[in-house]
Amino acid sequence: MTATASPPTNSDPGAPATTRGALLAGLAQRQGAAVVLVLGVIVAWFSFPRFGSVDNLRDLALQSSFLAVIALGMTFVIISGGIDLSVGSVYALGGVLAAYGSQWGVLGALVLPLAVCGLIGLINGVLIARTGMAPFIVTLASLLFARGLLLAITTEGSTTYQIRPDSAFLHLGRGTILGIGVPVYGTLILFALGGVLLRRTRFGQSVFAIGGAENSALLMGLPVARTKVSVYTLSGLLAGFAGAMTAAYLQSGVTVLGVGTELDAIAVVVIGGTLLTGGAGTIIGTLVGVLLRTVIQNVINQIGTLDSNYQSVVSGAFLLVVVVIQRLLARARR
Repeated sequence: MTATASPPTNSDPGAPATTRGALLAGLAQRQGAAVVLVLGVIVAWFSFPRFGSVDNLRDLALQSSFLAVIALGMTFVIISGGIDLSVGSVYALGGVLAAYGSQWGVLGALVLPLAVCGLIGLINGVLIARTGMAPFIVTLASLLFARGLLLAITTEGSTTYQIRPDSAFLHLGRGTILGIGVPVYGTLILFALGGVLLRRTRFGQSVFAIGGAENSALLMGLPVARTKVSVYTLSGLLAGFAGAMTAAYLQSGVTVLGVGTELDAIAVVVIGGTLLTGGAGTIIGTLVGVLLRTVIQNVINQIGTLDSNYQSVVSGAFLLVVVVIQRLLARARR
């Protein structure tokens, strides 16, 4: 009597479920902030009548635009596996330089901050990529340098450079198109370009590869050093441009800006789903993170009975929760 072969069976019946769990974990990591943002907006819309007003929504978009530009540069840096602690001071320095350079017209108000802030980012990138120094140390030194240069230019903060009321440069911060501030349009354009750069170019793929496994990227022949220099230069340029927009909005170079802004930028990038360890992240996620932070702050202001300091408490607690969840989701994906 001949034995018949039994049909093959799945030796691991839990594999499909495990695969589905990994996919869901990845989806939650990428889109979790967007879901929270939508829920937060819905709750705030029905809880606070002023939240859904046109004026408030316009203010939310305008308030988000300045931090969003800084966070855009930080997204590239963190995806590449680095960190940039200098962006807050570079942002403030860019605003002062823009106000100072406005005496030579729009060109001076833009070229001066972009040149100086871009140079600071370039030096950060060269030191990190070519000498192997830790990004934390290099950018911390740049933070102190940029803040010191700012104080030197403004005579220990006692001099505030004003922008003439008739300067065309003010349109960059105070102008409106169809009732929406020019900074909002500028931010959207930069994010669109950033998304294309990150997802559709070799440079963007190199950024992901370096953040995921730098040694493997080297073995693949990718331009690791050049890519690192580029992302830190980009971060400096965007922080300087955000400072220029803020100066145009405030009509002066305010010296006290930027304190703690680097932490806000890191927070919104991480909240948007970018891993602090590098190798994963999205531009749209960063924009969602910025909007979520702004909505939380606005809701606290709408409540009225809470002190403004609670904004930092809520933001810090929310960031801690997000980082913990990211770790758990990363393990679930593996």
